[in-house]
Amino acid sequence: MFGVIDLPTYLAGLVLIVLLPGPNSLYVLSVAARQGIRAGYTAAAGVWCGDTVLMTLSAAGVASLLKANAVLFGIVKYAGAGYLTWLAIGMLRAAWTMWRSRKQEAAEQAPAPVAAAQERPYRRALVISLFNPKAILFFIAFFVQFVSESNPIVGFVTLGVLAQLASVLYLSALIFGGSRLAAAFRRRRRLSAGATSTAGVLFLGFAVKLSLASV
Repeated sequence: MFGVIDLPTYLAGLVLIVLLPGPNSLYVLSVAARQGIRAGYTAAAGVWCGDTVLMTLSAAGVASLLKANAVLFGIVKYAGAGYLTWLAIGMLRAAWTMWRSRKQEAAEQAPAPVAAAQERPYRRALVISLFNPKAILFFIAFFVQFVSESNPIVGFVTLGVLAQLASVLYLSALIFGGSRLAAAFRRRRRLSAGATSTAGVLFLGFAVKLSLASV
């Protein structure tokens, strides 16, 4: 049906995979919490574009190439792990700065707008999505199994639309939930520093997970 094999199983697996925390969803939540709904959707757009690129590469056979070529897959995963580590270090440095300045009245009143403007959430989210270990393994090991050989083009499109729809619903929930944290973060520098520290540690964990990933 629609070029898909065993659609109920795919949908069940898709829900579970989408709900698992990953660097892209965590980053969207972080942006929404610090900068609001509009910035959150800007980051989410980067995630959706990145996932579309991965879907297209999977349909073009790149997923099979990565699965068959250990060296190429190693290059991709270590490059992704390095980028996630760089982001984690940046988050931890930002959190340390917040901790040091938490007693300053000016810092309590408003976060630095320049840092937010320089963050470029769309571009960061796009790169995070392209190197997201969960997404890479999803499109290499799970996604392609449900494409019917009799109608592969329709199958890829159907699976891709369903995956993006699930992502839109999930990230929208995170964005609106994260925006509620924004006021608290603006009022309490210590809370913002703690959340940023946690995000940095989690990103280090994602980097380690990606570096240990195998197909």
